[in-house]
Amino acid sequence: MDAYKWLSQADQAAPLGAEDLELLATSAYMMGRDDEWMSVLERAHHLYADAGEALRAVRCAFWVGINLALRGEVGPATGWLGRAQRLLEREGRDCVERGYLLLPVVFQHEATGDWEAACATAADAAEIGERFGDRDLFALAVHEQGQILVTHGRVKEGLGLLDEAMVAVTAGELSPIVTGLVYCGVIASCQEVYELRRAQEWTAALTQWCEQQPDLVAFTGRCLLHRAEIMQLRGGWQDALEEARRACQRQGMSQAGAAQAFYRQGEVHRLQGEFAAAEEAYREASRCGWEPQPGLALLRLAQGRGDAAAAAIRRAVGETAEGLKRAGLLPAYVEILLAVGDAEEKRSACCELEEIAEGYESGMLGAMAAHARGAVDLAGGDARAALVALRHAWQVWQELKAPYEAARVRVLVGLACRALGDDDTAALELEAARGVFEELGAAPDLARVDALTRRAASGETHGLTPRELEVLRLVAAGNSNREIASALVISEHTVARHLQNIFAKLGLSSRTAASAFAFEHDLV
Repeated sequence: MDAYKWLSQADQAAPLGAEDLELLATSAYMMGRDDEWMSVLERAHHLYADAGEALRAVRCAFWVGINLALRGEVGPATGWLGRAQRLLEREGRDCVERGYLLLPVVFQHEATGDWEAACATAADAAEIGERFGDRDLFALAVHEQGQILVTHGRVKEGLGLLDEAMVAVTAGELSPIVTGLVYCGVIASCQEVYELRRAQEWTAALTQWCEQQPDLVAFTGRCLLHRAEIMQLRGGWQDALEEARRACQRQGMSQAGAAQAFYRQGEVHRLQGEFAAAEEAYREASRCGWEPQPGLALLRLAQGRGDAAAAAIRRAVGETAEGLKRAGLLPAYVEILLAVGDAEEKRSACCELEEIAEGYESGMLGAMAAHARGAVDLAGGDARAALVALRHAWQVWQELKAPYEAARVRVLVGLACRALGDDDTAALELEAARGVFEELGAAPDLARVDALTRRAASGETHGLTPRELEVLRLVAAGNSNREIASALVISEHTVARHLQNIFAKLGLSSRTAASAFAFEHDLV
């Protein structure tokens, strides 16, 4: 702040030279004054060009063009980057600026889907940065190369490059703007591939960097967002809610960033059972241009609007092609389909999630897939297979210190144990899960566990025999008579007889009504 104040005053007294204008531009950027940053950089560019310092003019034009591109102002961005390229070509010699101007080429290759060319171009830029000893260029290029590799399945190699870029950041080797860009970019990449441990480590480092600069505005909103997401997963829901609110109010926060902050608030409100607040937060996220799924679909399910939930999640999954983004939707897809969908659809979604998890070797993705597999197997009547997957999911969530997700798995473990006749273990699992939900303030989950416990204590089965309950659960899971017969090793004729008895005892007349009854009375 002091640098900005004194440089601004000096510039008003007498126009600054190009080098001092660059310093003023940097201080303006760090205080969240993007428009002023660009206008000052433009002035520096013209002074350098007029003085015959073409390469320094190229640097200024590069940063103006990149910032315009990030803001979506394609025409002006293309003009400034074209000007930089023209100046560079006039110089006709090898220089580090040539590496900087390869970065827009990387983005162009990515935009056209040619990720291999993008990766190769980023590697070329990194080589130029290393050869000329330009640590900013090297870090930016290695960071881009790592992001590309991670996104396209070469996770270990890509994360290694991202870690290399972060070493330069944490060692204080980079300029302030590049430091912030690499910090936020690396954390976003880690979160994109569900690399929770790295995301947490680098978010802690980013937090410390921001706190060392009390007047800093740039990057602080993104930092708050990263912190909110990690806090939510780690069970610090109230802190996550507060950080997301602060991010929304942060000066200089982009509309996209504000949208993500609103979505994060919606997630916490939904988990706490504050449905009206969640709905409003999701609405604000949508207004700012953010797809409020899968949160909004899960909210509809919690509100008892299963058809609306299924329609929303099917639409969102149908619109999403990229694997990692689909992975963010598929767990909710499976959960909602278990409540209202058909058997084949939920099995297909579960298998796809498992394939994605295998491709990215992420512990968190693996836990998500194992959780979904356990839920599907349990609904399909195979409690023994369900327990294998669920135990694995629980172990990973425990290692990741994700208490809510671990508790949700324990509920399913309890139900699987109950289905196998081990009522004592079932009671212990449900009791443990209940304790976590109570501590977190997860009201909807707490109510469900209480309902499951009360039903077990009272032995309430609505007059159905154990075999009829098995058949009803399989019907509710969307299985056909043939599939039920195969799962229970009985004839289809016997299945039909059980169904007649179920309809008669419950006063129902259709499979759909029986499924609705099962979910309404927590029989699944």
